[in-house]
Amino acid sequence: MSPAAAAPAPCDDRIRTFEDFARVHQFLLIAAGVPPSLHRRLYRKLADEVFDGGERFSVEPCEEGRQRRLVLASDTALRGESDVFLVDHAWSFRLSDALKQLREVPGLAERMAALMCVDLDRRTEVEESDEQGSENGGGLEHVLQVVEKERIRVQESGSDVAAWLELEELGIDDDMLVALDLSANFPNLVALNLWGNKLQDPEKVMREIGKCGRLKALWLNENPILNQCTEKDVLDGLPELEIYNSHFTRKAREWALGFCGDMVGAENPCLSVGNISLDNIVTLDLSDRCIHKLPEVFSPSKLSSLSKLNIRGNPLDEMSGDDLLKLFSGLTQLEELEVDIPGPLGDSAISILESLPSINLLNGVNASTIVENAKHVVDSALKPRIPEWSPEESLAERVIGAMWLYLMTYRLADEEKFDETPIWYVMDELGSAMRHSDDANFRISPFLFMPEGKLASAISYTILWPICDVHTGEECTRDFLFGIGEDKQRSARLTAWFHTPEKYFIQEFRKYQEQLQSTSICPAEEAPSTKSVRPSDGRPLRVFTDIPQVEEFLTRPEFVLTTDPKDADIIWAGMQIDSELKSSLGLTDQQYMNQFPFEACLVMKHHLADTIHRAWGSPEWLQPTYNLETHLSQLIGDYSVRKRDGKDNLWIMKPWNMARTIDTTVSGDLSAIIRLMETGPKICQKYIECPALFQGRKFDLRYIVLVRSICPLDILLCDVFWVRLANNQYTLEKTSLFEYETHFTVMNYNGRMNHMNTPEFVKAFEKEHQVKWLEIHESIRIMIRRVFESASAVHPEMQNSFCRAIYGVDVMLDDKFKPKILEVTYCPDCTRACQYDTQALVGSQGPIKGSDFFNTVFGCLFLDDLTNVSPL
Repeated sequence: MSPAAAAPAPCDDRIRTFEDFARVHQFLLIAAGVPPSLHRRLYRKLADEVFDGGERFSVEPCEEGRQRRLVLASDTALRGESDVFLVDHAWSFRLSDALKQLREVPGLAERMAALMCVDLDRRTEVEESDEQGSENGGGLEHVLQVVEKERIRVQESGSDVAAWLELEELGIDDDMLVALDLSANFPNLVALNLWGNKLQDPEKVMREIGKCGRLKALWLNENPILNQCTEKDVLDGLPELEIYNSHFTRKAREWALGFCGDMVGAENPCLSVGNISLDNIVTLDLSDRCIHKLPEVFSPSKLSSLSKLNIRGNPLDEMSGDDLLKLFSGLTQLEELEVDIPGPLGDSAISILESLPSINLLNGVNASTIVENAKHVVDSALKPRIPEWSPEESLAERVIGAMWLYLMTYRLADEEKFDETPIWYVMDELGSAMRHSDDANFRISPFLFMPEGKLASAISYTILWPICDVHTGEECTRDFLFGIGEDKQRSARLTAWFHTPEKYFIQEFRKYQEQLQSTSICPAEEAPSTKSVRPSDGRPLRVFTDIPQVEEFLTRPEFVLTTDPKDADIIWAGMQIDSELKSSLGLTDQQYMNQFPFEACLVMKHHLADTIHRAWGSPEWLQPTYNLETHLSQLIGDYSVRKRDGKDNLWIMKPWNMARTIDTTVSGDLSAIIRLMETGPKICQKYIECPALFQGRKFDLRYIVLVRSICPLDILLCDVFWVRLANNQYTLEKTSLFEYETHFTVMNYNGRMNHMNTPEFVKAFEKEHQVKWLEIHESIRIMIRRVFESASAVHPEMQNSFCRAIYGVDVMLDDKFKPKILEVTYCPDCTRACQYDTQALVGSQGPIKGSDFFNTVFGCLFLDDLTNVSPL
């Protein structure tokens, strides 16, 4: 037998049969939730690249062309779990590359803009130009014809008849409006629609409209005048106005209710409220009218026949929930109610039905069904978020703003490696047209097909299949939050795609604020008594370590390295040492270790924030911080209040326990903030939008804290610290948020390094900002002390007399040079980090070498040698 014949055949994992497919993809099929009955059909379509969804479905515009929906177009119904369809991915990327790809990949921005419906103005540019040309050709003459036609109709109806004038999108400018002389031609004008014209001079426009003193409804939407004219300016000049830009004014009474109840309109303007019989109104739609308090005429005596009422999208913040329920309970004929839940009537559908027993349908759901399910109703008919953009924005920028309504995500992993950075993707036009429903009729899932049997050959798809019978013409929907219930904040998370009730979230935020403001623990002050642990016989302390930097730099004669952990006095380990590992290594409770029990209360970002909140409430040195897994509603409330008040609203999302800014994102987009929860648990922290800068660049500071005891607190601060500088000039330009080297400062560890010796930094910083560094340094010292006092007060169980550790504390200064805590790094990470840029570390005598640094640390912790350290 020849050597070649004796050699084993090369391994070939290519997928040739269904059995191969099922074996290689078994875990992926389970994770995707694909019914076993569809596995073979899925294999055939993947193997043959069959994209037959276009034969069964059609994509239709909706929401006035601002969204699309998917409809079953085939002549036959699609039975539940009867077929599976492949959806291609139109765009896949890592988040940091998104803007770059949109700018550089030919045709990508155009395709994504069309898919996300943010190119409508570009699509109709030629048409609008033609229309404007036609209008400008006729100009005032065309508008006068429209007005004259209405004037004649009103005159023929009688001199006392009210007029309703529709002048929408006719290109009317200020001078044209004056020329129309509306008050003379229509002395009884009650409604004027000027939506989408070119009015821009507030003084001229309001002088002319103000002559129409009997006006009850006015629409000025999408006119340039709105940039300069406040609502108060309009209302002061129109004493009888009840509806302005579709919203109720404070003067809303019978006429406004009649308009929403279809009793008043262009065909029946109703000049006199005496002609409006509210008791004939059966259906009343008050949705999205910006109503803070219902008009006094909204009463059971006036609305005696009211059967259907919609009050969605109104703050109603000047009426208590109890008063509203009492008012509605007097509407004896009321059977159907549409209301935000949670919202002005309360947080639960059950409680609303208990207060209004006559209601048969609540938000389109049968009352008996709600009671039987006995659960919080998640609203599936909320108003969708529609992307907004300005004409000046490029297509790439528009896509960045809209993409969070369409993105999906996955991570790659095999037996050897877990990809720390998630991949985001957009499905093709068919898949992206699937809208949300709580009662979805389809399910989708990302799926990696590996034709060569290995991850390197993987092709990503999304697969979709019906989970119930779907009939011709029926919309095909999916649950955006499949498997996520109220225990995982479902209602709050729907805010990423829908306009959920802000009032509820603001209330939750206010309650949370009050809770934090009432919290403050005054830590007990006890004198520390930590002393040297060196044996009385003078022998060196034996150190076991698995960290190369300690092996290299620990050179003090008082310490000697050992390879046997059972023989060591000190265990300085990079691995997590739990009870099981201690037992397997034969370690005892009398050996000193560099890990305090329960130190997660400091080194995990969500626990750090919780520890500080429980100790100090909401100190100024901790930016507003929310654990997205537990306090999403409170964050949405905070975001909403800031948006309402015109405050800055940039936030930074940080994974609970990842270093080097992995999966860390800066965004001012609420949908993005919520969607980023999908890539792992995170905190959301108010971004320091105005940091102190050094030569125009952002920076932070790494301090080293040595902890010898938690209770009583015995901590010292290394005299050494270093500065971490961003590489690019700082800017808040929206597109810069994707620039890692502008907004992050850990290039010292990864990427293009930008170092500066600390003494040089301090000298230059003082000169640039005319400040005294010692004063800033003292405020930082006080803050660091407060952080560890928090752990001592809230988590005394951290204390162990046989533990000594160092922690890295990352600090940033705001533009008032006030310190802000960023995070605390635990001992192994901090120890490894000290290998970087040791020439930039500084002590009282100048730069510190790596060996001097580690000798200082071990000398302080175990020998009570306080050289180059100072008590905190």
